[in-house]
Formats: sequence, structure tokens, C-alpha cells
Amino acid sequence: MTRHGDRIYDVLVVGAGAAGAAVSYSLRARGLDVVCVDQGNWIDRETLPKRHLDWELRGRTEWSANPNVRAWPSDYSVKSVGETEVTPMLFNGVGGSTVGFGGVYWRLLPSDFKTRTLDGFGVDWPITYEELAPYYSQNEQIVGVSGLAGDPTGPEREEYPCPPVTMGKLGQIWARGFEQLGWHWWVQDCAIATRDYGPDRSGCVGRGFCAWGCPSKSLGSVDVTYWPLALEAGVELRLDARVRQIDIDKGGRATGVSYVDVEGRDVTLKARIVVVSAGGVGTPRLLLMSKSPRFPDGLANSSGLVGKNLMHHVQARVIGLFDERVEGDRGAWGGAFASREFYETDAKHAFLRGFTLGTRRGLPPLETALRCAPWGAQHYEVMERHLNHEGVVAVMGDDEPEEVNSIELDYEGADSLGLPGVSLRYRLSENSRRLGAEGVRRAKELCLAAGAVGVADTGLSPVPAFHLMGTARMGSRPDGSVVDRDHRSHDVPNLFIVDGSSMPTGGSVNPTNTIQALALRAADRILDLRRVIETPH
Repeated sequence: MTRHGDRIYDVLVVGAGAAGAAVSYSLRARGLDVVCVDQGNWIDRETLPKRHLDWELRGRTEWSANPNVRAWPSDYSVKSVGETEVTPMLFNGVGGSTVGFGGVYWRLLPSDFKTRTLDGFGVDWPITYEELAPYYSQNEQIVGVSGLAGDPTGPEREEYPCPPVTMGKLGQIWARGFEQLGWHWWVQDCAIATRDYGPDRSGCVGRGFCAWGCPSKSLGSVDVTYWPLALEAGVELRLDARVRQIDIDKGGRATGVSYVDVEGRDVTLKARIVVVSAGGVGTPRLLLMSKSPRFPDGLANSSGLVGKNLMHHVQARVIGLFDERVEGDRGAWGGAFASREFYETDAKHAFLRGFTLGTRRGLPPLETALRCAPWGAQHYEVMERHLNHEGVVAVMGDDEPEEVNSIELDYEGADSLGLPGVSLRYRLSENSRRLGAEGVRRAKELCLAAGAVGVADTGLSPVPAFHLMGTARMGSRPDGSVVDRDHRSHDVPNLFIVDGSSMPTGGSVNPTNTIQALALRAADRILDLRRVIETPH
């Protein structure tokens, strides 16, 4: 066993993604000695699909968001085994899954933190929107978020660091539809810098389809936002480090981690505080792998809830076909308008909570061809009819946490070290099916009001599992949660879980802004609790 001398870090963070980067930077900026480990590495930005003419093919193969297709050395098997098929979508490495995200960057609403009290849905958070709001603001400044203050459906807030992304002709078409129906609509919040931001981030030039890479670095992925700051501050980053387990002493305190480095050597790192930020799949995987006589069901799992209550969001896409050319090949993928008209519970509906409608540009050429253009004589004619004549409405609905939806270790899918993969066991609840069906219906209504001459939808399954939440949730009671309101394990006093897995509910919006705001808040709480944490009892 190789040990890193006798050095004991103040804080060891597992995972270099959205949360891990934010908590590492925040703690190091306040003077703590921080090391972060990740089983992936830096993304070679020269390989970004959007740097190449065959970007869409690359995005479906070696750059696929599905680790089973992509099969990078840092990936492990992620199987869908439940009643509802799930398409796993996650990345390991510096930046985590933000290296493949579209930059849609909502805040939750105050009601999202108390859905059990308001609607009998899910569980209440142990914190409020008001407690998180300052950290949303801090995060948005670091990332360079674009948008427009004043949305009447949300609390008052300061102006955004960057102005909204360009709407273009398709934005005007969607606005026409919203106005025709009398529905609320507002500029979409985006983690996209629309002006030069920082030393080497250029303003968005509208290449679009952001999830396949942004050569100008205007897309706020964590490798270009938090990590340059964290490294400049002095965070030590160790990559290609496949963590086997979190190490525990005889008193039940975390002492660090054991990992295998890129040369196959066993390494242990020691720290006074351990933070797990490996994501909604990676975090429960590591906790369940860290079994011991003291924790036979997995670390921090006295509640039995590690890996349970997996949430993805209820998602579908509706595609509107227009006679006119819509300039759907221009502008940011997530950056037109969005509506929270149907966000809250409505007694007229046969389901609880609601959904957002996010209007977007049309689909890219290869996806369009595979969806609707037959091979042969009609191929060109169909492509001409659809390409640049379509726009997309994304339905994003609240997915109630249920214990039946879970992450489980899969030893049959073990990696080259014998470390297990994972299985995603998931089913769409009846509430989610009804909510999703209404979302699709309303999205089609919007398309037609905007002037579409035809509509199609992708259905509710398979579920794109990019928003992986709830699998180690925070709460007030040890028997109903894995960590407390400060992200501190109920079972292990110096272990913190800080990522999407700690979210009790997911709202009806993309979670990255919330995940990073939670990480910044957790860093403050770690600092406040540090003296208590580091004193054995």
C-alpha cells in the first residue's frame, strides 16, 4: 500500500464535478488544505465534437453522454434494470457531467422546498429557498450566467452577470405562441456567457447544440469556471484515481480514501474531513462499496436510504413543424424562452406538482434524419421539409422520490479492477405519467399556437437520466435521510455528502445551479462546524 507520506489534509473531496469543484474552491479560498480526487481526467478540448465537421457523429459515439456507449477508461457499467427504461447520461472527470450539459440554469422556487407541507408530495427540505438564495447569487457570478431579472413567477433577485442569449427568429415564434395562449413566459436562465467573461471565455457566438462542446468556453462547464479558480487558489487535484472505499477508523470516523492510481498502485490519502461529491450515481456507489463490520449495509446507511429515492425528472420533447424557415440552426440550445405557467399543483389536475416548458431551437441534421427521413428517393425531400423548419419544446416535470427507484451495485458489470458497476432500478409513477402526459399536451398546444403545421413527441420513456438526484438525501431525521441540513452524515461525524444525491426533491427545473449553490453553502457549514468535527468524542 502506497501512502502519501504522513500528510493529513484538512479536507478530501471525492469528485471533480459541479459540486466537488465548488466546495473545493470555496474551502481552499478560506485557507483550508484541500485535495480533490476523481477517477477521470481533464477533457482534451481539442477533441470536443463541435471542433470537428462530424460533430454529431462524434457526439453519438466516442463522446456519447451514455457511459456504456462512450466507454472511456474512467467509465463503469451503468445498467437500466427497472420497469421503465432509463438511458444513463453521466461523465467522470474534471467538470463531471457539466462537460456534456446544455447550460439551462434555473433556480428552484420557494415552494420546491416544502412540497410535503404544501401538496402532500415527496418530502420537505430541511432548508429554505431564502437560506440558499445568497449562494445562488454567488454561484451565478462565478459561472457568468445570462438572463433577465424580474420574472414575476420567482422571488426578487439582482440582475444577471450577462445579458440574455440572442433569441432570433425562432424566439419570436415561440413568444407569439405564448402570447396567443396568454401563458407566462420569460427569458431562459443559461450558464452561457454572452459577453467576454474572465481571462479566456468568449461571449457566445451561437454555434448551438451546446452539449457537444463549446470551443469558445462561453458555456459554463466546471472545467472552465470553477477549476481554474480552484487550482489558482491551491487545491491539489489528483486524477485517474479510482476510489475503492472511504476509510474508517475504529471509532467510526472517516480517515480518508483508498484508491488505485493510473499505474495500478494502491494509494491512501488521509484527511480530517471527507466530502463525497461523486454525483447521484457515483456517491451511493462509493458509499455502498465502503462496507465494513461497523457499516455492513454500506457507509452512512443506517437509514437504509443510500441509493434509494432516485429521481430523474419527468421529461419529453415535443417537436413543432413550421412552414416558414425558423433559423433553428442558430443560437444556444437551451436559450429561447421558458414558462412556469404549470409549475405548481393545480386542483383541476389528477396529479401533484407540475412542469416547465422550455422552448428551444430545432434538432440537428443527423437526429432529424434518423427520426423522420427515409432512405431512398424521398430522403432529400423530407430533410428539406424538416431541417430548419422545426422547433422543440422541452417538458420538465417534478418526479416524486420513491424508495423503489434506486441505485444498486452490479458486480457482474465490474470494471478492470473488479470494482462494481451500478444498476438503475426505476419506474415512472402514476403521478409522473399523468403529469408528463399533460406536459406533452400543453407543449403541443403551444406549438400549434405558435403556427406549427404539425407536431410530434418523443414520449416519456426511455427516461434520459442526466438529472440524477435524491440517492443520499438531506433531512432532519436520521431514520428518514442520509445527511442533515448541513450535508453532514448522521452516522459518520466528519463525512459530508454534497451533490445532487443530497437533494430531497428535484423541482421541475434543471438542477446544476442548485447543486452548486448547495455546495457553496456546505463549504460555509463545514467551516462553521470544523472545530466540532475535528474533535473526536
